[in-house]
Formats: sequence, C-alpha cells, structure tokens
Amino acid sequence: MTATLPMDWPTGYDSVILPEIDSTMAEAQRRVPSLVGPTWILALNQTAARGRRGREWVNPKGNFAATLVMRPALGAGLAALRSFTASLALYDAFVATTGRTAPFTLKWPNDVLLNGGKVAGILLESAGQGGDVSFLSIGIGVNLVAAPAAAQVEERALRPVSLLSETGLSVDPVDFLNALAPAYARHELQLSTYGFTPIREAWLSRAARLGEIVTARTAVEEFSGHFETIDEHGNIVLRSATEQRTIPAADIFF
Repeated sequence: MTATLPMDWPTGYDSVILPEIDSTMAEAQRRVPSLVGPTWILALNQTAARGRRGREWVNPKGNFAATLVMRPALGAGLAALRSFTASLALYDAFVATTGRTAPFTLKWPNDVLLNGGKVAGILLESAGQGGDVSFLSIGIGVNLVAAPAAAQVEERALRPVSLLSETGLSVDPVDFLNALAPAYARHELQLSTYGFTPIREAWLSRAARLGEIVTARTAVEEFSGHFETIDEHGNIVLRSATEQRTIPAADIFF
C-alpha cells in the first residue's frame, strides 16, 4: 500500500509500506520498470532478507527493513558514494528518534554502530550498461527491537545490538522511516549540488576508529594499518609501518 506521507516528507520521493514481502531489495527490482521517482519500500516483515555478498540478514518483526530504489543517471563510481549519504542519513535518523548523538558512529564502508556494536547495515545494488547505472537500490536494515545472536554472525564480526536493548527506547519502523527519508534527501541534495567533499567530511567526523589500527580483509588478503582517512572516491586509506594502502572494497575488523 502507498503510505500517507508526513508533512516533512521530501518532495519527489514516494513511499510504499508492505505488511510482508520476501525482500525489499527483490521488490525494488520488481518495481523498477514502473518507477516514476525515488521510492522507499518498507516491509514490516521480510521472509528472505539478505545482506552483503548474499549473507542472510536476520530481520524479526519490529526491526526496520527498507529499500530506496531510484534511477540516479550516474556512473557506477558515483552511485557507490550513496553508501555514505545513506550512512549519514541513518545517523541523523537515530539522533532524531533518540535525541542522542554520543552512542552512534559510522563504520566503513556501510554500517552504523551503537555503543560499539552493529545496529544497522546498508546494501547497495545497481544495474546498467557501459558503466552507467540504470537503477540503484539502497537496502537498509536496522535492529530496532532485536539483534541476531552472536552465533548468527561471522567470526570476528562486531557484536550485533538493538536500539531497544542499548537505549531502552522503542521506535516504530514507520516512524523511523519518516525520520530517515528527509535526512537522506538532504544528504542526496548536498552530494548532487556540492560533490563528495562535504559528505566525506561529515562522514569522517562520525567515523569509528579513525586514527586507530584496523584490519581490512579483501578477497585475496588481509592488511592491518592505521585508519587514516577515506579518499575522494570513498576508498579507505590505511597506513602500516612500511606502506600506505588505498582499498576500494573490504570487510573491516577492529
């Protein structure tokens, strides 16, 4: 069903709320042919949720599961920067719904942390030809009321946490979407208008473990070094005692 939009809902964005669906990412792909403008798809229950690299995403009722699908008319590199606009929007939505800033940080490339544990994740999927993106889906999962057990996440991953368990606050998924959508639209407009520099600076000011030693695991190796920055393309930059590495894609471990 199409949602009744609140007064501060961003102009040009649509919203669909579904009682149950296999996956909001799958639903986004199904809706692309009839897409008029950027559309938020919120599922109150998902039966086949997934995370990065096809990993299962545990998503009990009461948690937040949504996908923003749009046609950005961008190259793949610029489309990938939307993980940073989405991270910042999530941060703003958490602050708006809790009134707190200190517990929240951003983990490269696409997680939000609460008291050092993972409370939210972002998944980007796109399709296109010749390096151009014909559509982009930004999937967002938030542990509002419950988090997976430690045994359900991969070894060395950060502990999963929920907003309810860490703060005692109960936030409805629709209310969270109503805070997230305007925040995303603000950051999207900033990126489109001024480029990545202000987004990069805002993200770094909220980054977890900046300046500390972290480990990046790629498909072929692991590399540990001080987390120096992210560059103008969103790549993480690590420096060890002997070299500096710029890494475009990796799992990061603390």
